[in-house]
Amino acid sequence: MSSLSLAARDSATMLRRNLLHARRYPSLTLNLLLTPVMLLLLFVYIFGDTMSAGMGGGADRSAYIAYVVPGILLMTIGSTVIGAAVSVATDMSEGIIARFRTMAIHRGSVLIGHVVGSVLQSIASVVLVGAVAVAIGFRSTDATALEWLAAIGLLALFALALTWIAVGMGMASPNAEAASNSAMPLILLPLISSAFTPIDAMPGWFQPIAQYQPFTPAIETLRGLLLGTEIGYNGWLAVAWSVGLAALGYRWSTSKFNDEPK
Repeated sequence: MSSLSLAARDSATMLRRNLLHARRYPSLTLNLLLTPVMLLLLFVYIFGDTMSAGMGGGADRSAYIAYVVPGILLMTIGSTVIGAAVSVATDMSEGIIARFRTMAIHRGSVLIGHVVGSVLQSIASVVLVGAVAVAIGFRSTDATALEWLAAIGLLALFALALTWIAVGMGMASPNAEAASNSAMPLILLPLISSAFTPIDAMPGWFQPIAQYQPFTPAIETLRGLLLGTEIGYNGWLAVAWSVGLAALGYRWSTSKFNDEPK
């Protein structure tokens, strides 16, 4: 077999291993999925009327549902990939990574299995949260098939980027608890973005914090694709952030994986 065929075979084996772990221990995924669902219901049914007042133009709760769902979908990805950090940290602390290093397998397949498995779980979680959003009244506004494909591509690319960052956090953490704590910014960053309220409605000193971070351009791009709002340069920024974070996470993860154990 060629080296490429061996790499693909070993990566598929590692992917199957991680999916089996997720199926046998679903509590972690369900707990992480519960956060965006609860926030969606909380902001729509408890804060919806009040928050919609900050949007101006006589917006009501139904308009706020449309506004908040793209941010919740991106938050779902940030929440789900924490599971990848915990899974990698668990493998590191239990010694299985050290064992894999000694086996005649493609070294990159271990990380690829974690990354692909996490991306698939993220997309599945987005579908589930999206179904909840549709059930409570979310509707896309005249989005074409091409725009839907672009939205799915953006979600997958963003999931890939955050997964590589989460894997790096898991590799650098001494245990699963530390990995979970270090990955918490992936949930907290959407809270200080344009996910729940327009940036213009925030205090002036806080607006740059919300504007210049990876979640805001991704949210605005997804909002534009699904709802027809102005995207502007946010599309390019979202892609640039995603590619940059993926490259950074890949470099960080592979560097830690290739370090010889002390």
